Amino acid sequence: MSNTQDQRHPFLDDLTIDAELISSVLRGSVIGRDEIKLAVNAVGTFYASQNPTFLETGGSRLFLEYEAVLTSGESLNAVVVVDRNPDGSVPRVSVRMSPLGAVLSLAANLREALSDQLPENLFL
Repeated sequence: MSNTQDQRHPFLDDLTIDAELISSVLRGSVIGRDEIKLAVNAVGTFYASQNPTFLETGGSRLFLEYEAVLTSGESLNAVVVVDRNPDGSVPRVSVRMSPLGAVLSLAANLREALSDQLPENLFL
């Protein structure tokens, strides 16, 4: 889900300034466009590979599923639900991941990478 020069990201490009991200790898919500971009981009650095398996829009929601392999070698599955406003902006993103071992590994890496940039109470 990383950005390329000629391709729009499924949701990062459209986040509202006060958007909310909830995720299995976080204890609380990340609030704010820049903070969400920071978190999503950090997660991407822990992926050795990522393969989208499903992408569909239903009404005002985008559903994205993907499989990833972490740099630690663990496999991860994720479901992303992106809520869109009528103008196309994104106020909320939910990312659910499994299995638990991979989630905990990713959460620990995220804590290490971002604990000095985001509130400590966000991390597992």
